[in-house]
Amino acid sequence: MSSAPLRPQKTAMLVAQRIVADINRRGNTVGDRLPPERVMLDEYDVGRGTLRESLRFLELQGVILLKPGPGGGPIVQQPDATSLATALTLLLQFSNAPFRTIAEARTGLEPMMARLAAERMSDERLADLKSSVDNMHEHLDDEAVFLDENKRFHDIIAHGSGNAMFGYIVDALLGILDGSAIGIDYPEVRRSAVHKAHLKIYEAIASHDPAASSEAMAEHIDAYVKYAERKFPEVLAAPIVWNNM
Repeated sequence: MSSAPLRPQKTAMLVAQRIVADINRRGNTVGDRLPPERVMLDEYDVGRGTLRESLRFLELQGVILLKPGPGGGPIVQQPDATSLATALTLLLQFSNAPFRTIAEARTGLEPMMARLAAERMSDERLADLKSSVDNMHEHLDDEAVFLDENKRFHDIIAHGSGNAMFGYIVDALLGILDGSAIGIDYPEVRRSAVHKAHLKIYEAIASHDPAASSEAMAEHIDAYVKYAERKFPEVLAAPIVWNNM
């Protein structure tokens, strides 16, 4: 049984790939300006419409910023997890997946991240992690600060795992599963429990104990899922939709 032929890539996508390859080849960094349009038209041997489609695509991916006006043009940016979060949200929405999908993914991913962080996290990131734990404790009466520090804590561990994939995946998952956006409330007693869990995880990572770090994180995520299932089952059962982000 023959498989369906692959659709050829659009010229604009191929040009976008060449632009990214040239950014890497030249060693461009954030803030660098790319060549003007007339130079790029000659270099890539395409029409103005195709080039502009390529640049718009790269802007949507966070690779460049198209600055309008005199002296404007494409400027190199640092991509973040926003595009990944959008792509995942659309894939999950069209699969009719509930928010529980994200919670279950975190259950599998985050203990491994904590294990790696215990082995690889730098002293600088450890200090950031401690700062997050302390700041959450000092502002347990402020749910906005709590939510910010909750996300920051998990971000630091993800990026401190030494695995870039984990960093971007967790950024994307937390972008989709934002408790304040989907209706999960954290009363102060729950915030205090989360702080204690974060402190335990921090101490295990700071002790460079991979097994204890993984176990502490698994307990923390499991407690979160059980809390959400008990108090907000309708939230976890709700379908993921793009406008929740």
